[in-house]
Amino acid sequence: MKKLTYAVISAAGLLLLSGCGGSAVTYNDGTYEARSAEYVNDDGSEDGNGYGIVTVTISGGSITDCTFKTYELDGTQKGEEYGKKQGSVANRDFYNKAQKAVAACDKYAEALVLSGDPGQVDAISGATVNYQQFIEAADAALAQAERKN
Repeated sequence: MKKLTYAVISAAGLLLLSGCGGSAVTYNDGTYEARSAEYVNDDGSEDGNGYGIVTVTISGGSITDCTFKTYELDGTQKGEEYGKKQGSVANRDFYNKAQKAVAACDKYAEALVLSGDPGQVDAISGATVNYQQFIEAADAALAQAERKN
């Protein structure tokens, strides 16, 4: 009876573990890049406009590197000048918020490398437009890399 009980428990455990793995997506090695749609604020203001580009590197079937950069609609990369007006900080709060959004780009990319799944990357308060751009572009880049079995 002990052997039967052990066999049933072992079988149930294996069944549960195999269910956890689900249908794992596998990727072809290489570097893949995708761009999000252009985002415009609901009020039509220029603050927050732009798009994001994700570049993902796959090695050994796993995500080993990721970069995420955001751009204004004119193609200017958002960096330390983002949030300034005519080259100077006119509104310190606005500039700080803009720079927080820029800094979130690296955090989103790092989180994707750690988790391997865009769905496991959490949004950062104050950088939700960037988050939407990141998820959209990351999903598109990984769709390019997906191994078709």
